[in-house]
Amino acid sequence: MICQFKEHIPVIHETAFIHPQAVVTGNVIIGKNVYVGPGAAIRGDWGQIIIEDGCNVQENCTIHMFPGVTVYLKEAAHIGHGAIIHGATIGRNCLVGMNSVIMDNVVLGDECIVGALSMIKADEQFEARSLIVGNPAKKIKEVSDEMIAWKTKGTALYQQLPAEMHEYWKICEPLRAVPEPLSSAGENNQPFYKTWNEERKS
Repeated sequence: MICQFKEHIPVIHETAFIHPQAVVTGNVIIGKNVYVGPGAAIRGDWGQIIIEDGCNVQENCTIHMFPGVTVYLKEAAHIGHGAIIHGATIGRNCLVGMNSVIMDNVVLGDECIVGALSMIKADEQFEARSLIVGNPAKKIKEVSDEMIAWKTKGTALYQQLPAEMHEYWKICEPLRAVPEPLSSAGENNQPFYKTWNEERKS
């Protein structure tokens, strides 16, 4: 759902995919090849939200701000399921883990990784390539080349997803019986992508 608020109408590049069950409101700019999943709420009513090219905002994320603030998701930022970004700046090629909370005036430098369920307090700033975890969240070490390569590969899957959604996504009626032969998860024509723990062991 794309909604005007006062004089502000969202600006969304035609290559982005915004799920119909997401809500994008007001002063929001969304760039190329951005994926926004169902349940996401991107509210540019009190301030502005800029989501640059190649970002993804996954299912049930919330992006909002106090009045007069601009929220930035820099190029290729990756916002995991259920995360909340409130009045923050997320640097280029960052990963914000699932159900994390990033509070007001936080600035993440480029290529930071925030662990799942982390809570970053207001006004915190982190230099590029910080690995940040906990509640309250703290930097525990530098992000390695291997970690950022793994993150970038995962984000690339989301960057190709908008085009696939535009081509293949449609509302349908369910089947009433399991077809034969049943396709497995590994047969969906997607490149195999390992979890970080699996990647470290390989």
